[in-house]
Amino acid sequence: MKYIMYAIFAQLLSISHVLAQSNSTADQQAIIQLSKQKWEWMASKKADTLANLFHEHSVFVHMGGSWGKERELDVIRTGGIHYKKAEVYSVSVNIIGNTAILLNDIDLVAVVGGNEVVNPFMVTEVYIKEKGVWKMGSLTFSRLMRPVKLAVNQ
Repeated sequence: MKYIMYAIFAQLLSISHVLAQSNSTADQQAIIQLSKQKWEWMASKKADTLANLFHEHSVFVHMGGSWGKERELDVIRTGGIHYKKAEVYSVSVNIIGNTAILLNDIDLVAVVGGNEVVNPFMVTEVYIKEKGVWKMGSLTFSRLMRPVKLAVNQ
């Protein structure tokens, strides 16, 4: 009888582990898709859509400084930075509880101060799941030392 109870318990543990992994994979895919949409919304200057994605206490770190949600939305609305295109080369997502950390290796084509620039970045995106909804808590651009991979005339 004890053996049967241990076998049932072991099976329940393995089923819960599989379910947790599949849920994590679903969350990882949701975050990857959300990040992809975010790049499209930024390129299209959809500040109102982004306002719904950005957490009220979100922070943004750029080469020229760091600021909060309202300033980032204002920068996008006014074209202070126009995120024209993010060419994404790799994506990874780690989920820790209700927090997702996404890393994107990208070349970013942007217009800054009226000049088009292309920079290689490792972008860190942090998302927090609140009431079943993922919100962006942080977006950080870290310039990479590698050369730009993107053919600029694309």
